[in-house]
Amino acid sequence: MAEAKMLTIEDIIFGAKERKSLDKDSKQKDELVISCLRSLAMDAVQQANSGHPGTPMAMAPVAYALWARILNYDPDSPQWMNRDRFVLSMGHASMLLYGLLHVAGVKEMTQEGHSTEKMAVSLDDIRNFRQLGSRCPGHPEFGETGGVEMTTGPLGQGVATSVGMAMASKWFASNFNKPDFPLFGFDVFALAGDGCLQEGVSAEAASLAGHLKLNNLCWIWDNNQITIEGNTAWAISEDIPTRFIAYGWNVLRVGDANDVEALTRAFLAFRREQERPTLIVVDSHIAWGAPTKQDSFHAHGTPLGEKEVAATKHIYNWPNEKFLVPNEVKEHLRQQMAQRGGCNCQQWEKMLEEYKTQYPEEGKLLQNLLDGRLPDNWDRFFESFPADPKGLATRQSSSACLNYVSKGMPWLLGGSADLANSCLTTLKDAEDFLPPASRWGHYRGRNLHFGIREHAMGSVMNGLALCKLRPFGSTFLVFSDYMRPPIRMAAIMEVPSIFIFTHDSIGVGEDGPTHQPVEQLCSLRCIPGLSVFRPADANECVEMWKHIVPLQDEPVAVVLSRQALPTLDRQKFSSASGLHRGGYILHDSSSSCPDLILMASGSEVHLMLEAHEVLSQQGVNVRSVSMPCLELFKMQPQDYIDEVLPRQCRARVSIEAGRHHSWGSLIGIDGEHVGMISFGASGPSKRVQEEYGFTKQAVVNAANRVMSGRPQEMSTRALGLLSWKKRRLSK
Repeated sequence: MAEAKMLTIEDIIFGAKERKSLDKDSKQKDELVISCLRSLAMDAVQQANSGHPGTPMAMAPVAYALWARILNYDPDSPQWMNRDRFVLSMGHASMLLYGLLHVAGVKEMTQEGHSTEKMAVSLDDIRNFRQLGSRCPGHPEFGETGGVEMTTGPLGQGVATSVGMAMASKWFASNFNKPDFPLFGFDVFALAGDGCLQEGVSAEAASLAGHLKLNNLCWIWDNNQITIEGNTAWAISEDIPTRFIAYGWNVLRVGDANDVEALTRAFLAFRREQERPTLIVVDSHIAWGAPTKQDSFHAHGTPLGEKEVAATKHIYNWPNEKFLVPNEVKEHLRQQMAQRGGCNCQQWEKMLEEYKTQYPEEGKLLQNLLDGRLPDNWDRFFESFPADPKGLATRQSSSACLNYVSKGMPWLLGGSADLANSCLTTLKDAEDFLPPASRWGHYRGRNLHFGIREHAMGSVMNGLALCKLRPFGSTFLVFSDYMRPPIRMAAIMEVPSIFIFTHDSIGVGEDGPTHQPVEQLCSLRCIPGLSVFRPADANECVEMWKHIVPLQDEPVAVVLSRQALPTLDRQKFSSASGLHRGGYILHDSSSSCPDLILMASGSEVHLMLEAHEVLSQQGVNVRSVSMPCLELFKMQPQDYIDEVLPRQCRARVSIEAGRHHSWGSLIGIDGEHVGMISFGASGPSKRVQEEYGFTKQAVVNAANRVMSGRPQEMSTRALGLLSWKKRRLSK
């Protein structure tokens, strides 16, 4: 970031070109805006009889100081790419954000990204706060309400995701800025509460941000010393500011949440910081009953009641009229934002057009990125894999495909939770993303190093995706449990984060049950809107990546093997392009309706094909179906599903080294699942798989049972496992 100019408060409020004195009238208008925001929060929560009025009331001066005096944001163009981002990490205080969006006059945007004259949040929307179908839901929802930068619900997700946004700003600036063309350099602000900083993900993210020297990141901590159970002293006694200093942060303190001038000075100090992210500690406190003008009021999680609302408005010299927003309040805030963010947005648009003229290649690339379009012939580097009985682990073939994509899509970037050498997710021709002073990399790099921080990795990925980059992050499948919240958030927000998981089954072998995923596959498949891909060989990996890259509003989980899998001879078996439909007929014994259907994903596809040969030799008309993505298959037209899985064939066996729950609707009550019903064990991979029934004969036996109408009950298998464990322990 360029050296910040020393600005006065007059400059910030009125702009350097039209300076005015901070007279009494201006300060009174400041107080009017703050009182309006507080009153809207009280009225909305009271009418809904649900919500949190205290935090929006206490933080209204903080939000006003930031939006009116600092934030580089244009309400008429709220998707302007170089806007500063404001993330409300304590999402329960959503009425603060909704009030800001309304009073600031933030416009609704079309799907094509064009501003409309419609308000993103109208007064009617605020009146319907927390009601079904409202544009003002209980917690901010990205994509449902214009001006909301991300969905915030679970505490800590907002601050952690803001780190990814700050990284995106550095990446854009390093890759696209030119002399006299400072296109990018936006700052990211996140408003957090005590709960956000207690959640472990915030510690992971703060540590990473300090290491990366993200001086464009500012967290504002509402230090009110209260959580739902009561005083924070009951549960935490650490010195949080000192902890952040240890992370490498600049820590500032404002002793009174109502002091707009002190808050402004703190924000200016953040802007001048060149080396570190900034934590601004804002002290507020509980006031029971109607507050005085000096109090920062907190009522946690309950409406105040009509009498209390009236008494509080009286203290603030505010009329006891519901949902009152005077014109002078709107004009005062909107004028300040227009003179800064509005003018800057217009200048930026002109700069972008001139940039595209002077730098046509970079300009075209940038415009494609901003428009969500892939580069021309982005997939030209892909190669198919020849048939090979020895084959490759799918983590290897997927790694090759990932590098094919990176050559054709320059804004693909990512890394791993310290497992790049195991997950094989390093981009070979790319630099590392590190501070410019580092001897190892630069902010323009595309190889990210998340450290052993799976939870923060997922949140950072979502922040990058929200800024239009295409992030991936990798770890072992069993550790997906550590990052489930951001995976779920990606699905809720419909952002195309790519979660790559390797070491996908008991095939991990000697590492034992703690590292052998059993329930993770079906657990991930339970997340609405997430597609889980588990390719069977190298060419399914090719088709998988060709399918994933064009996705714009859907996260995916890629599940890959550690062990080598044969590369199938596609002259003998069906084309891997069937992956684009989620499941496809891989091998058929006959063109007629089958007597038996086998289906499998990933490494078990090869086991399925071995059993297929045995059953065919026994005269069974068997069909083998590869199911690389169950979610995608279930979205196909019913005619196609019935073509692959004819309803009249009820003898079905699914094979997968995981729990059976994903397969029930496909195998039906007459089918059987060859899978895991317990945790695994430590031992050589092949021996472990044999012990747990992943053998050709076990699949053949299951097939014979379902064809005879006697599928093995899960309870019977569980008893068999129990007896096996007893035998093992008795040795």
